[in-house]
Amino acid sequence: MQTLAALCALLPLLFSAHADVVERFEDVAECMTYFYKSKVPELGASTPGAARLCQRFVNRFHFATLYDTSHRIAVYSAYQFEPSNGGGRENRWFVEPQLVNDGWQAEMKDGYWLGQDYPGVYLGEKQALNEDYTNSGFDRGHLNPNGHHPVPSRNATFTLTNVVPQNPKMNQDAWRIHESDLTTLFLEKCSKAYVLVGAVPSADNWIVKNNVKRVNIPDYVWNAYCCVDNNDRPIQSGAGTARNTEENYVVKRSLDELGAFLQQFSNEPVGELFYNNCRA
Repeated sequence: MQTLAALCALLPLLFSAHADVVERFEDVAECMTYFYKSKVPELGASTPGAARLCQRFVNRFHFATLYDTSHRIAVYSAYQFEPSNGGGRENRWFVEPQLVNDGWQAEMKDGYWLGQDYPGVYLGEKQALNEDYTNSGFDRGHLNPNGHHPVPSRNATFTLTNVVPQNPKMNQDAWRIHESDLTTLFLEKCSKAYVLVGAVPSADNWIVKNNVKRVNIPDYVWNAYCCVDNNDRPIQSGAGTARNTEENYVVKRSLDELGAFLQQFSNEPVGELFYNNCRA
């Protein structure tokens, strides 16, 4: 019995050591590689119901997400740019099992098949579901874009914890062009590029299903990058913001300007988004 009790006490530790929902990004060394010089932003750290996700797919991590379980959208996703090897778009949308039950497996799963594995279990209390977006009039807008990765990281971006309701015109036009311009910049000038992409939630604008507020429709999306050389020294940085409307325009900003912009919507200090704000 003592052996069994000891094993039961050990099991939660084993699960937490390999889980993608973590107490702190700093506790998972591999997850910290998505933050320049292991600097996790202060932004959103005190968000009620925040979940820290080391996004796992095919048994390895691909990026990190600070997820707001109350609004059911991400505060931000953090990743390193990688040249794409093509592979097309994933035709599945994944959910995070451990947002339902922390004893479930760590790897993201197709929401449909997870429902088959656990019939009758509601998956959507703390995360958006694919059906929330169906006929909503909004795109499932990637924060961490699939085009900034090769397969299988490309596939991993199709988790619903990495998307927000995005105006279709803005998502498919100005924001898509902005992401493409960053691809060119990163390929031409950067040895590595560290990127943060996030959303500013609206005060009270939601995708509503069956009279329930399901997914917050953000007022803005934003991104920021830190481009470094072979010696990990900063050589260029920048940022962009866009209203989540048919205004369809991206405002280019410096990191300092983005910090001041985001501070308007936060009662807590935004602080530096990258180590030393990506200054040499």
